[in-house]
Amino acid sequence: MASLSQHEARALLEDWRFWARDDQLAPDADWTTWLLLGGRGAGKTRAGAEWVRGEVAAKRAGRIALIGETLGDVREVMIDGPSGLRAVEPLRRRPRYEASRKRLLWENGAVAYAFSASEPDSLRGPQFDAAWADEIAKWRYAEATWDMLQFGLRLGDQPRQVVTTTPRPVPIVKRMLKDRRTVVTKASTLMNRAHLAEGFFASVIARYQGTRLGRQELDAELIEDNPDALWSREMIEQARVGTAPAMARVVVAVDPPATSGPKADECGIVVAGRDEMGRGYILEDRSMGGLTPLTWASRAAKAMRDFEADRIVAEANQGGEMVAAILRQVAPLAPLKLVRASRGKYSRAEPVAALYERGLVSHVGHFARLEDQMCDYAPGMGAKSPDRLDALVWALTELMLDGEAGKPKVRGL
Repeated sequence: MASLSQHEARALLEDWRFWARDDQLAPDADWTTWLLLGGRGAGKTRAGAEWVRGEVAAKRAGRIALIGETLGDVREVMIDGPSGLRAVEPLRRRPRYEASRKRLLWENGAVAYAFSASEPDSLRGPQFDAAWADEIAKWRYAEATWDMLQFGLRLGDQPRQVVTTTPRPVPIVKRMLKDRRTVVTKASTLMNRAHLAEGFFASVIARYQGTRLGRQELDAELIEDNPDALWSREMIEQARVGTAPAMARVVVAVDPPATSGPKADECGIVVAGRDEMGRGYILEDRSMGGLTPLTWASRAAKAMRDFEADRIVAEANQGGEMVAAILRQVAPLAPLKLVRASRGKYSRAEPVAALYERGLVSHVGHFARLEDQMCDYAPGMGAKSPDRLDALVWALTELMLDGEAGKPKVRGL
């Protein structure tokens, strides 16, 4: 290294093919879709950004689609993140982002446009010669967004797309795996250990390595449903809808964490509704971890306003009246019902799962992390508390069942 000139050293530093692992480089085979399945922190975002950078530099791509779960994810991860498109370019060639037009501009004239997978129709009309889709297994409207992208990928001699995601056994991932035009590479978290904090390995790896969740999130394995779980993805998929009808009732269910702060468990916040016919609908999952009490209470109150919900239903086993007091601070006039569990999680969930088995509950779009919990949690498995699942159970119990025992509220169900 010491023998290199300044120009040679800079050229070597910018040569991605020299530094990348083999799994981070696009395969040489003839393909339309490169599916890169990677664990958390495996370097898949860097691989996606570098592929786009290379296509732009070689002038094979001039109009690029960047699609993430939300526009915020596109901006914060794919464009301005530490491994994003602006970070991987040398400062002298760094592309400029126009927030007003949601586009990234390179000096050679190439343009990348940002899209949210929550708005599939935003891809209706534009056309591209390349695309980068990030974390597709988490997209709420994955099938619709992917289809719209395929219609728009029609410029140039060989339009291509790269998909970087942590694997989940969702329909869109299985669909790509079966497509003969797809090539697949895999990367585990351990393969990128040199670039990750030791604290991450001391805490996260020790906790999850070898578990079903760890095999998915760290080892990049495509883990199918737990056969002992009450729900299956097929059960959820059969009743999934794109839009919901008018609701007769809507509730926001909250499963508060026992602690607060950055290391706190997730606060389960699920919005559900019931139509005039008595069918249930999961409308939104706004669960999040690392929240303070006032933050999760504000998040629940906002969900109530956004969906014009009739009531907040909150579990009070941990915190009791404190839960009510916190919610009253942010929503003093909101109807509030505190519920206390008299039975175990699995027993409470069984009558709700029975509603799914009978086809009486639909998910409006996809809720990846919630559905992961539903299809993985089983009694006695010693897993982390399924906060999102708990909130879903409380919401549907309030709307459709007469208490934890599970007797339907609506006649004919």
